Amino acid sequence: MPKDKLTVNFRFRERLNKMPGGKHHNYCYQCSACVAVCPAARFNENFNPRQILLKALLGAEDALIGENSPIWLCTNCYSCYERCPQDVRPIEVIIALKNMAVEKGTAPTNLAKLSENIAETGMSVTFSSAVKRRREELGLPELKPVPLEELQEIIKDDKKE
Repeated sequence: MPKDKLTVNFRFRERLNKMPGGKHHNYCYQCSACVAVCPAARFNENFNPRQILLKALLGAEDALIGENSPIWLCTNCYSCYERCPQDVRPIEVIIALKNMAVEKGTAPTNLAKLSENIAETGMSVTFSSAVKRRREELGLPELKPVPLEELQEIIKDDKKE
């Protein structure tokens, strides 16, 4: 019986290598230490950092940065970073993949809305008058205004690159 051919997408791997933190996938030897400590993997069977790194090693572009990629299930807790015996830094590889997905336009639509909100208000959530009242009732301090000029300058500089 013929075996299925395994194809490696080296172009995708090279692109990933050029992303900040992306080259670390090359050091993974699939020990599963990242999975053992991962809270997202514990509660969602669709997320497995070891599988993501294997797909990165194979250059599985569509599976990693296509629609419905499991990379968005990562909680960014950095537990895998601390646990990895090979300094693979799985979270950095996943963040690099997320950035590639954003560039490709395959990031979840709610992420774009979140980014727009941050760019416009400096906050990831919109605070209503009800939230402000509740903060007062709880004795919490008033939220300080976000220096939007600085944020917009950072965003403008980032778009130049």
